[in-house]
Amino acid sequence: MATDLPPQVQGERVERGPMRTPDTLLASHEDLLKGLNGPVLDLACGDGHNGVYLASKGYQVVLVDVSEQALARARALAEEQKVEASLWQVDLEGAKDNPLAEEYYAAILVFRYLHRPLMPCIKKALKKNGVIVYETFTVDQPRFGKPKNPDFLLKHGELLRWFEGWDVVYRFEGILQNPERAIGQIVCIKP
Repeated sequence: MATDLPPQVQGERVERGPMRTPDTLLASHEDLLKGLNGPVLDLACGDGHNGVYLASKGYQVVLVDVSEQALARARALAEEQKVEASLWQVDLEGAKDNPLAEEYYAAILVFRYLHRPLMPCIKKALKKNGVIVYETFTVDQPRFGKPKNPDFLLKHGELLRWFEGWDVVYRFEGILQNPERAIGQIVCIKP
């Protein structure tokens, strides 16, 4: 399976094992991923829990992060869960060209990450009929805590505007509980 990945993706592999609980948005829309052909990109994966969960379901997953420490946690989680995943350390914000292979990924997951210049790359990286599952903080977040920098906060309606013309399966913008936070969410399919 490593040969199916773009050349820049290098990673360690471990064997498959039991499931791991994903973020609620992914769990409630996981059925959209069934039957898709190609890898799932977990962008800015952090500890990798979403990607590791999908790997436990048999999906080919690429866990991507700039942080060596984050990828070490993701690797440890994959090993603990006995799942197969590829790890890719890359500075997506520092890349001069599109670091993502175009029309390559069947699905892209983005949770708690926003770098606006990368959005065209994300959209191009998804195959036709591919699924994007995106959730991050909005400009209302500072009243609840970090992040507070507007560069990392969605403006009202921004997420929906990015995916104008796509088949929007689900969208939400507002306050979620436990913990209280201001969130924008979208799940959509590339036309």
